[in-house]
Amino acid sequence: MNLTLDSGKLLYGLGVAFALGALVYFARDVVFGLSITVTAALLLVAFVGFLLAGLSRERDLLGTVAFTISGLSYVVFLGYVVSRYEPGETVVFFLLAGSAALFVGLGYGVREADIAPGRRTTIGVVIALLVVSASLVTADALGGDVTYSVETNDTTTVALSSVGSDTDRVRGTARVGTLTATNPSWFTRPVDLPSIRGCLAGVEQGDRSRIDVDYEPASYDTPNRLGGQSTRVHELTVSFDVATNQTGDRRFAVERRGDCEPTRSEPTLFLVVEPDDGRID
Repeated sequence: MNLTLDSGKLLYGLGVAFALGALVYFARDVVFGLSITVTAALLLVAFVGFLLAGLSRERDLLGTVAFTISGLSYVVFLGYVVSRYEPGETVVFFLLAGSAALFVGLGYGVREADIAPGRRTTIGVVIALLVVSASLVTADALGGDVTYSVETNDTTTVALSSVGSDTDRVRGTARVGTLTATNPSWFTRPVDLPSIRGCLAGVEQGDRSRIDVDYEPASYDTPNRLGGQSTRVHELTVSFDVATNQTGDRRFAVERRGDCEPTRSEPTLFLVVEPDDGRID
């Protein structure tokens, strides 16, 4: 048995493996903070660029490597588009069918028609791809990221209702404000709603515990993206237990604070937004 290992092929294989890792990592939206639209476009540019590199080479091993990375770029691009834009099943079918036709056509062109763009054509396409990529990244950076604005009511009326057979505690629920996500860019961007927690003040000592703050609609019921020049509004609701046997409506003041340390003489709901960074007004 011949166990001789071609060192060149091994290194090419490692290069392809690392290229796949880089493409997947890039598609996770954790590196450059690009919009979904521009990330997908750059993956498509990588596909075209490596395809062109393979076509411009003689049919050697390096050309095969370029074709492999090109194909991987397209697979990552398609998976990214489907996962981020969440198209319907019919659209996914046509995307897969169209991709199959595309690669069969490319395979025919490479093997049968022996497509080989000239040097001038190759240079022109590469320059065009670089210009398009730079323009997209620049426009993306100038467009700005998604911002979030939290507006709270001055006061709210909490509806208190009994909790099972426990007559010493009641459940309170109320609407306390809104969270608005705004995308100033022309491109679709991912949405990462901030975490909001709450606490009580001006009530019995045993009730100064953390309260639940929820979005309506819930984040898992809405797309994790926001189209260009778009706005989405979420109602903020709170729910908590109160150590009292009195049901009915009870009025609470509402304040947005950086923490839950302050005390109040009247019943007060504190809302703490995290992380309270530059994206949140």
